[in-house]
Amino acid sequence: MRRHLAAAATAAASLTLLLAPGVRAADADAANPYERGPAPTRASVEALRGPYAVSETGVSALSVTGFGGGTVYYPTSTADGTFGAVVISPGFTAYQSSIAWLGPRLASQGFVVFTIDTLTTLDQPDSRGRQLLAALDHLTQRSPVRNRIDANRLAVMGHSMGGGGALEAAKSRPSLKAAVPLTGWNTDKSWPEITTPTLVIGADGDTVAPVASHSEPFYESLPGSLDKAYLELNGATHFTPNTANTTIAKYGVAWLKRFVDDDTRYEQFLCPLPRPSLTIEEYRGSCPLGS
Repeated sequence: MRRHLAAAATAAASLTLLLAPGVRAADADAANPYERGPAPTRASVEALRGPYAVSETGVSALSVTGFGGGTVYYPTSTADGTFGAVVISPGFTAYQSSIAWLGPRLASQGFVVFTIDTLTTLDQPDSRGRQLLAALDHLTQRSPVRNRIDANRLAVMGHSMGGGGALEAAKSRPSLKAAVPLTGWNTDKSWPEITTPTLVIGADGDTVAPVASHSEPFYESLPGSLDKAYLELNGATHFTPNTANTTIAKYGVAWLKRFVDDDTRYEQFLCPLPRPSLTIEEYRGSCPLGS
C-alpha cells in the first residue's frame, strides 16, 4: 500500500513539474527540442507581443558587407537556449523603418529578427535576395547575438521587391526553413526550383504588384509537393505590410513557428485552411503540413 502511495505521489509531483509556469514545452516533449514558449492560442498569436521580453541592437552599415546594416531584435532571456532567426528586407525606395514593426512582434514570439536596409533603395529583387543571405550570414557568424541563434533554423521575409528578394533567397539557399514574401514584386513569376516552405501574402487592392500578376503566379508556380500557402488580404493595399497588421502577424508567426521551429502546435492556425473573413479575401494551401 505504501509503495502505491509513493508511486502516486511521485507521478503527481512529475505532473506538477511539467505544468509549472516557466517549464519549457521542449522539456515536456523531448521529441521536439525547438519548441519555444507556451502552447499557443488565438489570442497569443494575434497579440501585439508574445511571451518573450525583447532587446534590440543597431548594426551600422559601416560594420558589414553585402547589405546596408539594420536592427536586430532578440529575446532577452537565454533560459530557453538558441532561437531560429529571420531576416526581413524592405521594398523599393524604402528603408528598414517601413518593416520595423515586425521586429519586436516576431522576436517576442521566440525568434531573432533582423530588419535590414539595402545597399541602395533602388536595388532590384535579385540583389535584395543576395543581401538577405548576406545579412543571415552576418547574423549567425559575426553579430553580437550569434550565440543566441541556431544557424540551422533560418528564414527570410520581405516586402514588395524585398518579397521578391525573399523568393530569390529561398531559390539560392534551399537550406532555409521558411520564406514569407509580403505583397511581393518580381519580374520572374515562376519558382518551381524552390524547396523552402513558402507563405505568399498578397493584397486584394494591390495596384503596384497586383495579385493576378505577382502573388498568385508566385504561389501557383511553387512545386505541388511543397508545403506552401497563399493568403490574400481583404481590404488591403500594396503598402498594408508597412504598418502593424494582425492578420500578417498571426499567419506569419504560425508559419515561422511551424517550419523554423518544427512546432506542430501552430498547425491549428494553418490547417484546416482559414476561411474568407473580414480580413481574408482568400486562402489556399497544402494540408496536412510536413507530409
